[in-house]
Amino acid sequence: MWRDHLTEIIIFTFLFLLVSAMGFVAARWRAPRDMAHLDEWGLGGRSFGGWITWFLVGGDLYTAYTFVAVPALIFGAGAAGFFAVPYTIVIYPMVFLVLCRLWSVSHRHGFVTPADFVRNRFDSPILALLIAITGIVATMPYIALQLVGIEAVLKTMGVTGDSALARHLPIIIAFAILAAYTYQSGLRAPALIAFVKDSLIYIVILVAVFYLPYKLGGWGSIFDAADAKFKATPAPGDGILLNANNQLQYVTLAFGSALALFLYPHSITGVLASRNRGVIKRNMSALPAYSLLLGLIALLGYMAIAAGVKPLPGAKAGSVDGNTVVPLLFDKQFPDWFAGVAYAAIGIGALVPAAIMSIAAANLFTRNIYKEYLKRDATPAQEANVSKIASLVVKVGAVACIVFLDPQFSIDLQLIGGVIILQTLPAVALGLYTRWFHRGALIAGWVAGMGLGMWMLYQVANPTTGKKHFAGSAFPLEKFGFDTPKTIYVGIVAVLVNLAVAALLTLVLRAAKVADGVDGTTPDDYFADEGDPRVTPGATRDADSAPEPVA
Repeated sequence: MWRDHLTEIIIFTFLFLLVSAMGFVAARWRAPRDMAHLDEWGLGGRSFGGWITWFLVGGDLYTAYTFVAVPALIFGAGAAGFFAVPYTIVIYPMVFLVLCRLWSVSHRHGFVTPADFVRNRFDSPILALLIAITGIVATMPYIALQLVGIEAVLKTMGVTGDSALARHLPIIIAFAILAAYTYQSGLRAPALIAFVKDSLIYIVILVAVFYLPYKLGGWGSIFDAADAKFKATPAPGDGILLNANNQLQYVTLAFGSALALFLYPHSITGVLASRNRGVIKRNMSALPAYSLLLGLIALLGYMAIAAGVKPLPGAKAGSVDGNTVVPLLFDKQFPDWFAGVAYAAIGIGALVPAAIMSIAAANLFTRNIYKEYLKRDATPAQEANVSKIASLVVKVGAVACIVFLDPQFSIDLQLIGGVIILQTLPAVALGLYTRWFHRGALIAGWVAGMGLGMWMLYQVANPTTGKKHFAGSAFPLEKFGFDTPKTIYVGIVAVLVNLAVAALLTLVLRAAKVADGVDGTTPDDYFADEGDPRVTPGATRDADSAPEPVA
């Protein structure tokens, strides 16, 4: 009953309302020149310094879903769930220079989205449209999953009822508030709130990883309890160590997820809001600190096993909601006031990425669909208004995913989203370094990779839940004719096919001398920095005086 959690509810509500007020105040933060412009509303004036960018990008990548789902996966399957830790480490050296090039060319030309860059680089509105649609489709379930994190907290506090309306009403109210201050303040709202969100997360997790092992008998007892649980389960992949059957899936999933992370539109939005290349370099050096935090968060799954946590019932009869593991752990092991702070950290942790994701998806629609195909002469103010409305529509769609779909299906959709966004890698990431690929070949590669990826995902079943199709992203190699029980991440196979088709067809089209359009960029565009005299008017704003983080 909710009355048993009154203290937690009061603290959660107070902190939630506090950050909501900050979201509305953010419209006047850092003196925007004109909020009726995508540079201001959608990119915060392109003037965020080191600390703001660090909190913004970190808050964007490490979401509420991460804080509840990663420990839940480790609670249920063990070592396989740790894939989230290495992939958020290896990605930063990989994108250290890539993102600098993207920032520079976007800074000089005033690009707002990755599809803007593709349109200019390859002189192909069709390819840009595919990149935009891909980004929007991959982002939608990601936003919905932020609601899963909030819902897990609300369920633990007992404020959700049995009927569909009673169960989802708190989430609908929370996202209505989010929609209101995002509409008014744009990217400044999540940037300001990220300070509070990340501070709460760091405090809660650091307290937990020192206090809980002491209370549960030490790390030895925690790992022994986890090992005993997994040995008692019939699932061959479960355990505190990887085995021969799940190593390939682990490696390919970690590497594929790393490649996908900064292809997501919301990740790029945070980068483009930076004021110069130096900010990006310092952040790519400093952001692994979040990965250290993520490793500690993941261990909460083993702590929950040692604490004897039993997940709450799921939406379907006989099922359990694994996402309630972490909230229940804090409810069981900490005083009510601290549990309330932890719940607020998770809830607020959903608002920051959800806001950035909706803004990124809205910018894609505005720049690469509305302006390209519906109103070519749209003014900056019209673009900003359309983007604001589109962000509201995206949030409504995310709420609809939770209300009308099984939350487990939403999780599967997010895994599918990773496979989808990977198909933009040749045009976006490789396009920053080479113009060798033919625009027609890139389109064909996208079609081949997307088609194969969807076919493979359709073949993935889950006997535990009874789903026969689209039940995850681990593809059984036996379906390719191999005599092995091993699985592989669908995204890796699909993007390799994408690249192979794009490369082979490029050779064919170049041999046939098929026209390839005009590259709208120049080599020095990829090294432009703050103060560049050739920057497109309106592409940059006044720099801030915030101190920079030390790598």
